[in-house]
Parts: sequence; structure tokens; C-alpha cells
Amino acid sequence: MYRIILACKGIAADVGAVAARDITEEFTQRPWHQNVRCEWDGSRLTLQADNDFDSNGLALMDEFSDAISACITDGVHGGIDVVSVSHLADGLPHEPSQ
Repeated sequence: MYRIILACKGIAADVGAVAARDITEEFTQRPWHQNVRCEWDGSRLTLQADNDFDSNGLALMDEFSDAISACITDGVHGGIDVVSVSHLADGLPHEPSQ
């Protein structure tokens, strides 16, 4: 299992908090991702999710992009970055071995 954290900058401040709630709700329709949480910190959206197939975070990034497009009609003026991908063993995060 992998824990993936993504961040998206370039979101208008007046829509960030609502977008975080809407994106979290959107991911309830995607059961292949677990423990999904999207948060607005005042300058960026951060998405955290666990899954058993996305060792580099790119699949989640694609879905996060789709959800942002669906939930934010005014557009986004930034990109999405992979903050981290951790391997979970026994429910605890561990960095992947090299």
C-alpha cells in the first residue's frame, strides 16, 4: 500500500476551501483510493490518499487533475506536484527501499 501526497498551487483563495470539500467528496466515488483527504492551507490544495498500485503518484495526480477541473470552474493557474510517496507497512508509513 502506498500513501501519496500531492499539492496544487494556483488556486484562487476564495474557492480553495470549498474546492477541498468538493474534491474530498468527489473521491468518495473512487473506492480504489482509501483514506482520501483534500485540504486547503490558504495557498494550495493538498491531497492525501492510500492505494495499492500507484508507486509514483502519477495515477492519483491524473485523477486529482480531473477532480480539480470538475470542481473549480474559474480555472487553475498552477500545477500539481508529487510531495511524497511512502510505502505503508502494517499501516505505518515507510520510505520505499532503493
